[in-house]
Amino acid sequence: MTSTLRMGCPVWACADWRGALYTRGAERKDYLTQYAQVFGCVEGNSTFYALPSSAAVARWRDETPESFRFCFKFPSHISHRSMLRNCGIETSEFLKLMAPLGPRLGPFMLQLGPRFGAMHLDVLRAFLRQLPGEFEYAVEVRHPDFFDQGANEAALHELLRERSIDRCLFDTRCVHAGARLDSSTEQAQSRKPALPLRTQAVGRRPMVRFVGQNQVAAADDYLGVWVDTLSQWLAAGLSPYFFTHTPDDRHAPQLARRLHQRLQDAGAEVPDLPAFAGEQEQQRAPAPAAQLSLF
Repeated sequence: MTSTLRMGCPVWACADWRGALYTRGAERKDYLTQYAQVFGCVEGNSTFYALPSSAAVARWRDETPESFRFCFKFPSHISHRSMLRNCGIETSEFLKLMAPLGPRLGPFMLQLGPRFGAMHLDVLRAFLRQLPGEFEYAVEVRHPDFFDQGANEAALHELLRERSIDRCLFDTRCVHAGARLDSSTEQAQSRKPALPLRTQAVGRRPMVRFVGQNQVAAADDYLGVWVDTLSQWLAAGLSPYFFTHTPDDRHAPQLARRLHQRLQDAGAEVPDLPAFAGEQEQQRAPAPAAQLSLF
């Protein structure tokens, strides 16, 4: 079975990436096109907070190759405020809005809050059963019940396998190991839970969200397990998604590239990652003329 690794970042509209991932003069309208020239997917966090216009969705479709995948989050109103109850209309409207992306849609990400524990498993079951089968989905859990290595976690996995839905694995070890050197790290450590590491693939498209530190090299000791795991998944014919975060997200693209290089060094069959447009631009820039001597 053909396997594909798709790597990406949590967003694409990041002005701090100009001069590196993006060209120095890139405008907001240029970001997605330049992003998709390097990465095969994007997490799509924005829909957790607000829905885009239908015109924006159509524009995203036109600005990306058919091989690209958007992995949008379900709106927080559905996953957190309603906790999956009585939100059928909102769910249908969300999926209908995003449907014009067609083959560019990767798994929709259902991120459940820390209050959503094993006692709500029947609610999750009912919600997943009413989701349209033409889309793909991944579920991220944060309640300790689902990390018990026992009955609750097994029941979650059984439910996901029953619906051919993947588990989204959230690795926050690295960010919580870092010193609070800046406000973005302090905020990340306060908002992102310290969860036990999980590397088990439940379906054929396992999804990983990895949170590093603002110093890319700090993640090296934590990426090793994912180099091994991703290599095993690819050898088994799985098609994983891997998203790299940093607290301020400025170096998320460089973190993804660092993992990609380690995969290649380990012998994983992954294609070369294209060069960053901003870095190519700098390499093409003529060297400054030598200053004339006054004498």
